[in-house]
Amino acid sequence: MDSQQVKKGFSLGALLILLLLIGLGLWAYSQLNSPLFEKNRPEINLEKSRYWNSSRAIEVTLSDDTGLKQVQAFLSDGTNSVKIVDETFNKPKQTYTLKVTYPKIGLSKTKDKLKLTVMATDISKWNYFAGNHTQKESILTLDNQRPDVFSLITSYGITKGGSALAIFKAEDKNLHELYIETNFGKKFYPTKFYKEGYYAALVAWPLKEKRFSAKVIAIDHAGNKTRSKLSFFLKNRKYRESHLQAKDSFINGKIAELAEDRPEKTENLSPTKKLDFVNRIYRDENDALIKKITSKIDSNMIQDFDIKPFYPLRNGKVVGSYGDHRYYYYKDKENIISEAYHLGLDLASIKMDEIRITNPGVCVYANYNGIYGNNLIVYHGLGLYTLYAHCSSILVQRGSLIEPSEVAARTGATGLALGDHLHVSMLVQGIFVRPAEWMDSKWIQTNITDVINGAKKMIDK
Repeated sequence: MDSQQVKKGFSLGALLILLLLIGLGLWAYSQLNSPLFEKNRPEINLEKSRYWNSSRAIEVTLSDDTGLKQVQAFLSDGTNSVKIVDETFNKPKQTYTLKVTYPKIGLSKTKDKLKLTVMATDISKWNYFAGNHTQKESILTLDNQRPDVFSLITSYGITKGGSALAIFKAEDKNLHELYIETNFGKKFYPTKFYKEGYYAALVAWPLKEKRFSAKVIAIDHAGNKTRSKLSFFLKNRKYRESHLQAKDSFINGKIAELAEDRPEKTENLSPTKKLDFVNRIYRDENDALIKKITSKIDSNMIQDFDIKPFYPLRNGKVVGSYGDHRYYYYKDKENIISEAYHLGLDLASIKMDEIRITNPGVCVYANYNGIYGNNLIVYHGLGLYTLYAHCSSILVQRGSLIEPSEVAARTGATGLALGDHLHVSMLVQGIFVRPAEWMDSKWIQTNITDVINGAKKMIDK
């Protein structure tokens, strides 16, 4: 074989080797970029620290795109370590819920902190076929003790549609949630009162609810929960029903004017349907805004709640009662076209009379609000708000501090009002309540002042 043939053979061999290497490289590249060689590590949904009632399992969620191959978990008290889970899956799992329970043996019973370590490996061939690996740790603070709660004192009774005050004690070094839960699903949140560990809250029995019951709920960070019932003497009360004729002048005047606030929803409605929309649906929208604004409470500790009877018009005459269930009919009483509850008290005096805010407060709303017209809302503390509607003008701005007897607005006929008057409402954490109670010095003394003074004496003992 001459040198020329050797060179040709060598070149051909080198070419074949090169092609083989390219082919192997392309194969390896395709494999490395296939799901078999994915590089995403498993995810472990585990907080860095948490409180734990060891009588309940901790659930930890693990997941991986291609599938989990192995899961392990350990609990350690700093000296001893116990393996609580070691599971290898024959069939890979994309998600897995790990349930961590306190081991019966192996850990010190005197330690109140443990370290939980969770490890997961997926089925990927990455990492020299070992797979992707994740490890997370969490410090667990053991807490099996329920919060300490007891009722100190409450208003003697609560009237349907009205308010009451409750003062109670709640203690837990890891307290997380504290509220008063009612049978109708409303939660009333308390304000810190007088000394550390004591709380006060106004509660309300909504006009439309047939029953009322309430209990203090305290939950700590470990999920331990305590319930303590609040006792009130329940006073049922019947409210007025009225049948009001909707005249054409009213429908084509005020109603048509307010319907223009929502043209996209009312332009194709008949006049009587517009009345129902304004009186019911638009009213609900306006009330939802009021509820949002008046559901908030301040977090500062209170020492007193020195409230004087509210009466915003000096010579106001009552022309509309709270709780009145109003039915609107067209032409004859059998033709009911709408209904609504009147959730305030209407007072009339002279036109554009001065509206005086009896008790100090903060203006939290001063703007137009549909059927309420020019609407002023003032916060007085402890979750108590006053609302003044149909104003011709509002003389304060949102955020203003209002002094006792300050003139904050003037009466008018804006919104759903046929004549100049003031609609005044009282609200407790978003719930409309009877204004008459908060206008009565005897009721305030018995249900608010005496309760606060009685609580202080009990705490000081």
